[in-house]
Amino acid sequence: MTVSVEAIKELRNLTCASFADCKKILGETNNDIPKAVELLRKRGLEIAAKKSGRSAKEGRVEAYIHHGNKIGVILELNCESDFVAKNPDFAQFAKDLAMQVTACSPSYIKREDVPEDMLKQLEDKERFFKEQCLLEQVYVKDPSLTVKDYLGAIVAKMGENIVIRRFVRYKIGE
Repeated sequence: MTVSVEAIKELRNLTCASFADCKKILGETNNDIPKAVELLRKRGLEIAAKKSGRSAKEGRVEAYIHHGNKIGVILELNCESDFVAKNPDFAQFAKDLAMQVTACSPSYIKREDVPEDMLKQLEDKERFFKEQCLLEQVYVKDPSLTVKDYLGAIVAKMGENIVIRRFVRYKIGE
């Protein structure tokens, strides 16, 4: 099946996947962009899972100060090489994460970070995870994604393990 350049561009804009991956997936899904997006996200998470054991000791610290200077975030995002750390897509991902933390005020990075004694007190754990764990939150720039989905897409694109190491959110009066 022939895949149009316009369809490839559209899919790339939606997923950040490489040109070759977009062309291949569109061929597999008969140019069905929604199916292609879902398949690429699934593969991105699979790739991220395979790379999760690799050491990520490079990266960047991103600082974001929200308009009005009342809220600020400092976030550490790690990767495997300084080459990726300097990549504009990696830098944009770090900025997007800092903005996510500013907007949604998570307390933890992932559900495994929540203390056991706190979990015992919760009635609705899944709701708590979706509100308080960064990776579980709906991504503010694209509500069809979670932050974990976005991370998986970046890992697939960069080809390296990427780890959100830590963040601190400051708000005047808190």
